[in-house]
Amino acid sequence: MRAARHALLVDRYGGGSVTRRCTGRLLLCSWGVQMLTDDECRVIADRLWTAERDRVPIPPITRDWPGLTAADAYRIQLLNVSRRPDRVVGHKVGLSSAAMQEMMGVDEPDYGHLLEGMRLHEDSPVDARRYCYPRVEIEVAFLLGADLPGRDCTEQDVLDATEAFAPSIELIDSRIEDWRIGLGDTIADNASSAGFVVGASRVPSLDSRGIVAVLYRGDEPVAEGRSDAVLGDPVIAVAWLARTVAGFGVRLRAGHLIMPGACARAVDVRPGDSFRAEFSGLGSVRLAFVGEP
Repeated sequence: MRAARHALLVDRYGGGSVTRRCTGRLLLCSWGVQMLTDDECRVIADRLWTAERDRVPIPPITRDWPGLTAADAYRIQLLNVSRRPDRVVGHKVGLSSAAMQEMMGVDEPDYGHLLEGMRLHEDSPVDARRYCYPRVEIEVAFLLGADLPGRDCTEQDVLDATEAFAPSIELIDSRIEDWRIGLGDTIADNASSAGFVVGASRVPSLDSRGIVAVLYRGDEPVAEGRSDAVLGDPVIAVAWLARTVAGFGVRLRAGHLIMPGACARAVDVRPGDSFRAEFSGLGSVRLAFVGEP
């Protein structure tokens, strides 16, 4: 007889851990029913782990497991987060624009983890060859000065807990061939996250809805948008995230960095590219890449 399924969901914070074990044949959550066995989830997690390590992308997971649900995909994401030695320093929200949600056929965002080893620096060029299909996105980052509530978190809670806003660039990547991703593919792949850099500016208070952001490659503007492209207000995305991760027994804590979603379209990275993002009222942030084409 098949053993009862379980999901071991692990999130590390500053050396500690939060673990929740769910038993039973099927686990219901806000992302649907878990359909894959533990062994199937481990096989998929191993494939993604190897693809990232060797920089050899794999075919879409949903091709071989068409029944993959979002609940399964979060299990897979957490399996690979739990095997990394570095601590979780925050989270990112993906699919936070109406256009991306329509394309994916969903009505809410997804999320991934930011780990210390993913932190990039303005003064240290990044080797583009470390990634499969790197792209950059511009985002208004939230730096938390206090813990956020869980399931009952409101937008006002987010504003009260935010110590400062900061300019940021997220480096995204897909370990799936040619970015041919469905919802389950990107969730399992840590919401396609690969790295992040935060500018030096810290602004304690501003209207998070009306920030104009422009991304430059060299001196050429290549993407432009506003912060209200993120669910109308990125504060809404952070509150959604706090409520959502609470379902896994996780809290967004003081000191965490939250990246709520992109203000503009993602831009492909080429070796030798130098990017600069300018945010109205917030400052700027830079990220450069090296490596042979």
